[in-house]
Amino acid sequence: MQSTNGTDLSSKQEQKQQPPPQQPPQWVANQWMGAMQYPTTAAMVMMQQQQMMMYPHHYMAYNNHFQYQQYQQQQGKQQYQQQQQSYSTKQQQHGSNSDEVKTIWVGDLVHWMDESYLHSCFSHTGEVSSVKIIRNKQTGQSEGYGFVEFYSREAAEKVLQSYNGSLMPNTEQPFRLNWASFSVNERRPDSGSDLSIFVGDLAADVTDTMLHETFSSRFQSVKGAKVVIDSNTGRSKGYGFVRFGDENERSRAMTEMNGVYCSSRPMRIGVATPKKASGYQQQYSSQGTLIFYP
Repeated sequence: MQSTNGTDLSSKQEQKQQPPPQQPPQWVANQWMGAMQYPTTAAMVMMQQQQMMMYPHHYMAYNNHFQYQQYQQQQGKQQYQQQQQSYSTKQQQHGSNSDEVKTIWVGDLVHWMDESYLHSCFSHTGEVSSVKIIRNKQTGQSEGYGFVEFYSREAAEKVLQSYNGSLMPNTEQPFRLNWASFSVNERRPDSGSDLSIFVGDLAADVTDTMLHETFSSRFQSVKGAKVVIDSNTGRSKGYGFVRFGDENERSRAMTEMNGVYCSSRPMRIGVATPKKASGYQQQYSSQGTLIFYP
């Protein structure tokens, strides 16, 4: 009896000395319960944790950056395709009106005004097809005028009406605009419809503008004037050509302007007779007209 009681007593003491069984942490229990309730979500969490253990920390950031680059490239391609479609649409819309004059002449340009500047003046219209600054063949410097071609005559007409006389961007220089008599890429018309006259004995200081004003002050149909320049010296050859839009005024100028002074010398007027059509050279006058001369 005693041994039994002693044994029971010692066993009770050992039970008291043994620590109570440890309970799992609350977050483990919660996670286990969540896994039981939402097995799919738990599986996804475990997969993400395994991926984070397999790859370094910077891997996910690099992967996101790569995806962003792909997104940017796709966006850029879409924008380029949209621009090409817009350009093709405009070409198709205005292709049937290719015979219309869609080019305006821009004068009084300062020497630093190049094609980029001139394009920026009208680019917001979205209708600019091409821009050309006329330059001296010897010096490469601007002649002070150029041409802007638009996709449609309507667009060119709006610019001509809206901008003519207003100030050019970043300058105190007003726009000086006019219709170009020929499109920039247009070919030479038939020689039979060319109403030009020859003007000789010109003084060395006579310019295109001076020659044009001398005739346009008396004849309203004057389309342009060109003083021929020696390609080697860059100086005037002493003669030029004036083009008219009316046959009667051309005939009158042949007689009325002969002997009239331009600058310091009297002019000698004659018929502009081309040797061959291929012998013509094409020049842009400072008044916006495409002039052809032998």
